[in-house]
Amino acid sequence: MEGALENDPKSTPSPSESTQPPGPARALKVEPPGDAEGCVRPLETAPKKLCGYLSKFGGKGPLRGWKCRWFFYDEKKCHLYYSRTAQDANPLDSIDLSSAVFDCKADAEEEGTFEIKTPSRVITLKAATKQVMLYWLQQLQMKRWEFHNSPPAPPATPDVALAGHGPTLHLELGQEEAELEEFLCPVKTPTGLVGAAAAFQPVPAMPSALQNISLKHLGTEIQNTMHNICGNKPAQAAGHGPLVEESSQSGEHQKGEQPLTHDASTPGKEPEESPKPVPKSSLPTSLMQKPKRQSNTFPFFSDGLARSRTAQEKVVALEQQVLVLTKELKSQKELVLILHKALEAAQQEKRASSAYLAAAEDKDRLELVRHKVRQIAELSRQVEALEQERVRLVHEAGLREQQVQALQQHTQLLMDKNQAKQQVICKLSEKLTEDLAQSPGQPPDTSDGNFLSQQEMIEHLKDDMEAYRTQNRFLNSEIHQVTKIWRKVAEKEKALLTKCAYLQARNCQVESKHLSGLRRLQEAVGTEAGDFSELLQQLIQEALQWEAGEASDSVELSPISEYDDYGFLTVPDYEVEDLKLLAKIQALEVRSHHLLTLEAVERPLRERWAALGELMPSAELKQLLRAGVPREHRPRVWRWLVHRRVRHLHSPGCYRELLARGQACEHPAARQIELDLNRTFPTNKYFTCPTSSFPDRLRRVLLAFSWQNPTIGYCQGLNRLAAIALLVLEDEESAFWCLVAIVENILPAEYYSKTLTASQVDQRVLQDLLSEKLPRLMAHLGQHHVDLSLITFNWFLVVFADSLISDILLRVWDAFLYEGTKVVFRYALAIFKYNEEEILRLQDSLEIYQYLRFFTRTICDSRKLMSIAFNDMNPFPMKQLRQLRAAHRERLETELWELERLKAEYLERRASRGRAVPEGCISEDEGEGDG
Repeated sequence: MEGALENDPKSTPSPSESTQPPGPARALKVEPPGDAEGCVRPLETAPKKLCGYLSKFGGKGPLRGWKCRWFFYDEKKCHLYYSRTAQDANPLDSIDLSSAVFDCKADAEEEGTFEIKTPSRVITLKAATKQVMLYWLQQLQMKRWEFHNSPPAPPATPDVALAGHGPTLHLELGQEEAELEEFLCPVKTPTGLVGAAAAFQPVPAMPSALQNISLKHLGTEIQNTMHNICGNKPAQAAGHGPLVEESSQSGEHQKGEQPLTHDASTPGKEPEESPKPVPKSSLPTSLMQKPKRQSNTFPFFSDGLARSRTAQEKVVALEQQVLVLTKELKSQKELVLILHKALEAAQQEKRASSAYLAAAEDKDRLELVRHKVRQIAELSRQVEALEQERVRLVHEAGLREQQVQALQQHTQLLMDKNQAKQQVICKLSEKLTEDLAQSPGQPPDTSDGNFLSQQEMIEHLKDDMEAYRTQNRFLNSEIHQVTKIWRKVAEKEKALLTKCAYLQARNCQVESKHLSGLRRLQEAVGTEAGDFSELLQQLIQEALQWEAGEASDSVELSPISEYDDYGFLTVPDYEVEDLKLLAKIQALEVRSHHLLTLEAVERPLRERWAALGELMPSAELKQLLRAGVPREHRPRVWRWLVHRRVRHLHSPGCYRELLARGQACEHPAARQIELDLNRTFPTNKYFTCPTSSFPDRLRRVLLAFSWQNPTIGYCQGLNRLAAIALLVLEDEESAFWCLVAIVENILPAEYYSKTLTASQVDQRVLQDLLSEKLPRLMAHLGQHHVDLSLITFNWFLVVFADSLISDILLRVWDAFLYEGTKVVFRYALAIFKYNEEEILRLQDSLEIYQYLRFFTRTICDSRKLMSIAFNDMNPFPMKQLRQLRAAHRERLETELWELERLKAEYLERRASRGRAVPEGCISEDEGEGDG
């Protein structure tokens, strides 16, 4: 019932080492290949092993009780193995300490009782003394911390490559030891009851030999018994064996607690060979196979025995370093060879492109294209490999999440138990104070027999208080360490999720490039017949159907559903058959952009909005609104923005009065409103679902506005503005005031009049700004006689409600409600700048019009569009915008006045001529009379 830490850190170096000069070079030494971890370790810190006898509570029925077991800790797996004796070859079972928590029992019936709690079971153990119990608990804590903070060692890593991890790991462990000392002072190693010395002590006697046998692991018990019988026969015949040698060594350890040292200068003496250590990796093999070794005593801790370093071992270590450097040189040569191959591949690709351009016949070009198709297939296989890696990482992240939840539950249990223990300590302290304060001025009556019993009770209470105080300190240290481990696991999980997101995004980008290549090939081939055309069509069909077959197996980190939070289709459903491939490419780009911006952009933006207190006009708020408002904050922010615009018009009960007026009599615009309700956002599920309440709410908002502003009443386009406000704000009255703010405050007057004067002015202003900011594009459109107002007029009338995808649209509205119509001009220019190169490649007016009809919905990168609008389009002074509007308004009014004059002259001429009927014709009235 004791624990062990082998190898005293104050061990004396061998004479060969002591002759070296002191200095930094002596601080680290390279262990030979057989030593503990195979990495650089300080000379003063030798590898430590934790082992010893403890009593374990278990069994069933009459055999239930304490059983003596030999425990040994495996550092690589963070498992605590136990067997019946130290000489057993196979362990009975193991305890996973990586996700375990520890608890000492101050109120237990027997001293030295503590528990190890894992997610699957609770193991109750008992040490010989309280000191041994605390020693075990502290060491288990440190081993668990060391396991969670040790860097993962890749297989076949050279000793020198791991040299950088040694000092960092020891610094972290030293810091953790210092932090735990604040809660509980470290317990000294119990003399004579630890390490190898504990293995040579007699096994603690049990009341019954049968009671100490594990019936649950009866097969392992039989194997261990047969191994011990077979292993002892040769040792008894020879008169000595490993047990005798180990006993002599352990005896010396008990006396001086120092490893054996050999004096190389003494003549006639050769250093004794220490027993060959058994590697830790042999432990799992012994669990699965029958033992075949003879007299292999103490298989669980013999690899940690101290041994002296000889000159031959140092030579071996140097040879190992030479071997490592040789391997590294070989790997560098292989890297150079790989780079040469990559260069050759690039040159071959260049030659292939040149050959494709120089080929005279279609047959040669077809062969070159087939070669490219094979390269695309190779890229597809790489994508599949990346997807498998992503699934593995997601599975690993799920396991980490389960461990975190288990640790959280254990932490909460420990905190509750700690609080209860503190309450008990406080009550006992109060009771003790009251007992001592009952007779402060009177000396105790020694003749009374109750005084002795009270004194004994006080002593017992003092012992209980000390025990609870010790337990409280240990539990505080346990809570502290478990919390730190939980935080590290949470950070690792977050890092894994981020890596998975980037892998998914890269996968989407690769697939998008693949589909874009297929689409360009399809456009290049056109209607040509042949095998290549059929093969290309087959590849396109497989690409369009691939996602449906994969959806059941893939794990989505940030799933992109069919509809977004506001009910809009995430990806538009193009009616034209040729554009389905474009829709699939756009879906991949949306998904890739969403994954990449989720962690890098969206999360910090949400944190900034969460930290923002009361809303006040400022430069910071302006930048935040341009970057976009998170969904959870958007209703509150929009209400504040609308209230700033209409506070001079807002009055309580105004909206209800307008609705009541509409119920009293029908407005002339009610019929047009009813017709437009069914045409409002046909791709939004909230306005197309028959059971949705949004159409009725939208009807009431539009009718209330028609009564609020009789000069406008209702104009086509107002239904979309009110629908956007209703989707975000959800409240009818708030949506009504948002519509009032846009029409009567933000947009210029006569924007929705019968002549749409202000709307026409803005179209001419946009033409001037495009000529100034994008002259090359305007020259190209002018060459093909393209009238942009046919496309952009609706942008301004409904503030892009029918043009942009919902995520970008709402970001535009965030800035539009704060800054005004200047934002609409900025984004209109940015949209053309975003797609300028694509438009310049089109050389036919019909193709340009067809592209301009849907090109705004191909924009997926909201950050790029925002940067173009607010950075690339600068300078953009409001003074210039007002001057352009005034100039174009004057010209437009002159034109309208001229049209009105011509109209009046025509009507006057027509009235002066009268309605004379030419000869030979009869009027309709005369014809009817004759009939």
